[in-house]
Amino acid sequence: MGERHVERSGLARGLGRRQVLGIGGALGLTAVGGLAASAALSRHPAVTGTVLHSAVPLPPAFQVPLPLPAVLAPVSRTGGVDRYEITQREVTMEILPGVRTPMWTYGGTFPGPTIESRRGRPVTVTHRNDLPVPTVVHLHGGRTPAASDGYPTDLVLPRSWPDTAHGTHAGHGGNGPGHAMRDPRAVQTRRTRDYTFPMDQRPTLLWYHDHRMDFTAPAIWRGLAGLHIVRDGAEESLGLPSGPRELPLMIADRAFAADGSLAYPSLDPSLRDRPGVREPYLAGVLGDVILVNGAPWPVHEADAAKYRLRILNASNARHYELEAVDDDGRRLDLVQIGADQGLLAAPVAHGRLPIAPAERYDVVVDFSGVPVGNRVRLVNRLGSGRTREVMAFRIARKVTDHSRVPATLAKDLPNWRRSDAVRVRDFSFRAGRMHGDHGWLIDGLPFDPARSDVTVRLGDVEVWRLVADVHHPVHLHLVGFRVLTRGGGSPLAHDAGLKDTVSLRPGESAEIITRFDGYRGRYLFHCHNAEHEDMGMMANVEIT
Repeated sequence: MGERHVERSGLARGLGRRQVLGIGGALGLTAVGGLAASAALSRHPAVTGTVLHSAVPLPPAFQVPLPLPAVLAPVSRTGGVDRYEITQREVTMEILPGVRTPMWTYGGTFPGPTIESRRGRPVTVTHRNDLPVPTVVHLHGGRTPAASDGYPTDLVLPRSWPDTAHGTHAGHGGNGPGHAMRDPRAVQTRRTRDYTFPMDQRPTLLWYHDHRMDFTAPAIWRGLAGLHIVRDGAEESLGLPSGPRELPLMIADRAFAADGSLAYPSLDPSLRDRPGVREPYLAGVLGDVILVNGAPWPVHEADAAKYRLRILNASNARHYELEAVDDDGRRLDLVQIGADQGLLAAPVAHGRLPIAPAERYDVVVDFSGVPVGNRVRLVNRLGSGRTREVMAFRIARKVTDHSRVPATLAKDLPNWRRSDAVRVRDFSFRAGRMHGDHGWLIDGLPFDPARSDVTVRLGDVEVWRLVADVHHPVHLHLVGFRVLTRGGGSPLAHDAGLKDTVSLRPGESAEIITRFDGYRGRYLFHCHNAEHEDMGMMANVEIT
């Protein structure tokens, strides 16, 4: 083990006061105390983002049935590898009842088709780009070789796009013209690309989405997101709810224009040249319609039994605090059995469960005590008006239920200790000035694909100390981590297990510990508020 020491990160030191004031007055000043973050702010989460209001009449809640994304069939299973093909294309579909909405899709659906894989059995997905702009596919939460991780400049170019090898337009979402930025390591292809995923990881819910530099937020907003589930026999032997009582729930907010199209405040609606959003939405874009699996405020007919809900927050910037409430006002426990990177060691019961963009929670809800004919609403305690409702379950029948939630779920969680860390790094996530425009920065610098920000050795254990000004869900590619502390104190109940995204609340700090194993190469860490990400809040990790 190398010498243990503390670094200020591989990036520049923090912002000066004048730079921090770049967005929203004193937005960035809440985090100046490092690990002594503002407890008052963290106890009272604010909204980070601005609501974009729809210009079409919105349907009543709990009328549209919950859709379940189709499971994609492999085109072959030869050589011990499951091979899939997905075409990225624009289609017009009915999201709101009676309204036609053009969407960018994986395979013609929103969400895209679900891929179900087995632990240890490799998967290759051939993506074909029939959209009018370049795309990049990232398997979020995947233990993936760097060549298939979906680095933001490793573009799949459409047929008519000019060759941009070793360079990419990189305006980082500023309100002025973009600037050219070179990436000599970019690997670009025309029309198609094979992404290979070894699947050497714990069973869990992953998701895949577009990760194109500077345009991730509007691409996801237009529909480029889908689910990927990893399974294994050990998990299946536990007796958890399964089959029709295991429901993937991709929650995402959107807004609709008067013509039925998706509204989004892009500076360049073509998503070709000028990245960024209009001034009021620099902190993040919030929609006023809550979709679950692509349906507005849906309802699902359920048995009076236990259900396993595989929940993903695929919103660009909206945070939720979920609560299950029946028609009598009784709150049902959300029993968490898994986090971003798979099963917990033991279940944790929550009355309310906060979930930030890109986080996943695996929970069991027991409907056996709910009278037939009654509903259970999944509500968002951080919402207001229509965004306070998410979806509902209508209890249709009494049944025999043999599923269970065992007291011990998993025994394979890593047991990294602080004393194992060879290095401690500090990172600040704050608003600032960038190229004369507004931006979101890590340690005072916007993302540059040509810059090595952090270099780690394969196999090293490190502790990272993160601090934020406003909400920043921080995501590490390749590795999972454990949350050690929040605000210098104990982790929160929902921090349990192995995660790949940690939600920093306004003025809050957190410590995480991880081992950089798996593969060598260039990876990312970034804020998963997609507007922040597009406006510079990413950095490189080089694993050597």
